[in-house]
Amino acid sequence: MNKLKYESPIIKQINAGITSKFGDLSTLKPTTHIANNSVKNLTEEYGSPLFVINEQTIRNTYQEAYHAFSTRYPNVQFAWSYKTNYIDAVCKVFHSEGAWAEVVSGFEYNKAINNGVPGDKIIFNGPDKSDKDLIVAVQNNSPIHIDHFDELYSLIAIADELDKRAKVAIRVNMDTDIKPLWDRFGFNYENGQAWEAIKKIISSKNLDLIGLHTHIGTFILEPNAYYIAATKLADLAINVKNKFKHDIQYIDMGGGFASKNTLKGSYLSGTDLAPTFSDYAENITQALLNAGFSTEDLPLLILETGRALIDDAGSLLGTVLANKRLADGRRSMIMDFGVNILFTSFWYNHIISPAQECSLYTEETVMYGPLCMNIDVIRESINLPPLNKGDHVVVHRVGAYNMTQWMQFITLRPKVVMIDTDGKAHIIRESESNEYVSKLDITPEYLKEIDL
Repeated sequence: MNKLKYESPIIKQINAGITSKFGDLSTLKPTTHIANNSVKNLTEEYGSPLFVINEQTIRNTYQEAYHAFSTRYPNVQFAWSYKTNYIDAVCKVFHSEGAWAEVVSGFEYNKAINNGVPGDKIIFNGPDKSDKDLIVAVQNNSPIHIDHFDELYSLIAIADELDKRAKVAIRVNMDTDIKPLWDRFGFNYENGQAWEAIKKIISSKNLDLIGLHTHIGTFILEPNAYYIAATKLADLAINVKNKFKHDIQYIDMGGGFASKNTLKGSYLSGTDLAPTFSDYAENITQALLNAGFSTEDLPLLILETGRALIDDAGSLLGTVLANKRLADGRRSMIMDFGVNILFTSFWYNHIISPAQECSLYTEETVMYGPLCMNIDVIRESINLPPLNKGDHVVVHRVGAYNMTQWMQFITLRPKVVMIDTDGKAHIIRESESNEYVSKLDITPEYLKEIDL
């Protein structure tokens, strides 16, 4: 007979919160299945923790976003942001929907090439492009978004040496009433840097200015900021047309659209605060349509949104390792995943739900990861029912950044599976092994033998 677990009683003030006429009604519902796959079966087959990507959710979200823009503007192109999630299978789902690739490093550029994306459909952003990277991008006719004057001068020299006309755009930063101002990247609109860069490009014999780009920030909750940004980029494009008789082929509005995650410190939930794709689309397209372009001169509108397209499609399945009471009497749980693989727990109060039927009684709980680090806190405070060792939970909306910013720290990184549109699970990234982690280690001969 198993020994029953005993927990000494404590006196705790009850905070009932807002009640209905039926009293306090728990709204916490367990998440037992993802795309018709049992959470329990998934963890038994593929291990815990486990990232799960829902392909159908990716496709539905992409189509919703594309519809919001394409019904308001005649020429729209999305480019998938590789830094948001560059697992090959995820990228290929977006490419199969028609998205180009947007990359910010030579590493990501090569991933896009290996994924079969044509060079002229890879937008090369970022402040760190080596001369080697620029040479490859010029030879592949990739649009290169110039970030600073040093890069501009390097590119002029490279294009002249190759005697090949490079397709370029400039990244423009500007005041859109969003704080802090993202002036670290690109050329400033207000102080004339952007116009100075444009003049240098136009005067260069081997650079072809084809676009203007901005990325005003991240998790932008005010769609009107995009109206301001699009208006300023359109103004630049029209001035280029008037003064140099040169047509700008596209305006790239970057990304930054908010997902429905809840930011730490936010009073309202993300589902209440996050604008819709239609909100963003209305502001951006109205700015371009009102800017003064003739109908035949309307530039291609490029969008690089990442987070808002993928967050909802990702879930993290985990297991309770232990329960304990803290010194102040609060309940805490230790999970088998931590901030090493759930990096966004530093930013968000993720929705976390039990993965099996449980009590309707909930208690304020601190949720920790397994790392021997005091910062390994998944949620500082969350109302959950008492869960036992071995019970499972589902962390929602984790598709963005966690699989690119995760760390190999103390524990090995887990498998990632994708559930296809027919409900079948596929491994799209294997879990790490000690051999994989140590593969690049080199031990000098004098240290290979030890005597303890």
